[in-house]
Amino acid sequence: MSLAAAAQRLNPELLLRWSVAVAVLTIALKTLAWWITGSVGLLSDAMESGVNLASAAFALLMVKIASRPADDDHPYGHHKAEYFSAGFEGLLILLAAFGIVWAGVQRLLEPQPLVQVGWGLGLSVVSSAANGALAWAMLQSARRHRSMALEGDGRHLLTDVWTSAGVVVGVGLAATTGWLWLDPAVAIGVAVNIMREGVRLMWRSSEGLMDSALEPEVLAQVEKTLAQFSHPTIRFDHVASRRSGSRRFVDLHMHMPGAWTLGRAAAVRGSVEQALMSAVPGLRATIQLLPSDVEPHSGDEEDLL
Repeated sequence: MSLAAAAQRLNPELLLRWSVAVAVLTIALKTLAWWITGSVGLLSDAMESGVNLASAAFALLMVKIASRPADDDHPYGHHKAEYFSAGFEGLLILLAAFGIVWAGVQRLLEPQPLVQVGWGLGLSVVSSAANGALAWAMLQSARRHRSMALEGDGRHLLTDVWTSAGVVVGVGLAATTGWLWLDPAVAIGVAVNIMREGVRLMWRSSEGLMDSALEPEVLAQVEKTLAQFSHPTIRFDHVASRRSGSRRFVDLHMHMPGAWTLGRAAAVRGSVEQALMSAVPGLRATIQLLPSDVEPHSGDEEDLL
C-alpha cells in the first residue's frame, strides 16, 4: 500500500486529535522562537498556530456531531455540522490576520533589532515540518471521507506552512541585511495571504449550508448510470441533487409504462437506486415512480392559479 493510500484510510477524528496535539506543540515552539528573537514575523506565525489549535478543537467537535445517526429532530442526519467547522475556522483566520496586521504596523512605526535569529528560525522550521506532514495526511484522508472539516483544517495547516516559509525568509533577510522593516513587512504580507484562505473557507462553508448541487463530475457519473437503464419505455427527468457534509443526495422521477405492475416497477427502481449508490459512494438516491404519460405537478404557487 502506498503512503498516500495509507493516509487516505486514516480516521478523520484521529487526524483531528493529532492536529490538536501538533497545534499545542507548534504554539510552544513558535512562541519560544518569538521570545528569543523579538521578531514580529515569528509572533504572527505563533498567533496563527493559536488559530490552528482553536480550529482543530472545534473541527473535532463538529466531526463528532456529524457522525451521530439520524434522530427525530434531525431525520436527515447531522452531516452539515462540518460546514460550521469550516466557517468558524475561516472567521478565526480573519481575526488572526487583523491581529497580525496590527502588530506589524506597530513594529513598522517602532523598529527593533532582532537577536538569536538562528535559534528562532530553527524552531520555526521544525514546527512547520510537523504541520506540513499532518496537512498532507489530512488532505489525503479528506478526499476519501469527503470531510469538509478535515479539508478545512488541512488547508489551514498548509497555509501555515507557506506562512512560516515566508516568515523564515523575511526574518532571515532582515537579520542579514539590517533592514528591520522587512520583519513587519513580511508579517503584514502573511496576514494578507491568510485572509484569502479565511474568506475562501467561509465561502465554501456557506455554499454547503445552502445545499449546493453535486460536483459536475459526480453528476456526470449519475447521468452515465441512468443512461444504462434508459429504454423507449423508461425515462428519467427532474434530477435534483445536493450535498450535506460527507453525504450526497439525488432525487429524480422515473417514468415507465402505466400497465406495469407495482412489483415490476419497484424492482426496476431498486436496481437503479442500487446502481447509483454503487457508482457514487455515499450517495442516497430517492426515485419517484410515474406512468409514462403523467407529468408531476411542481407545487409552485403560480401553478395553482
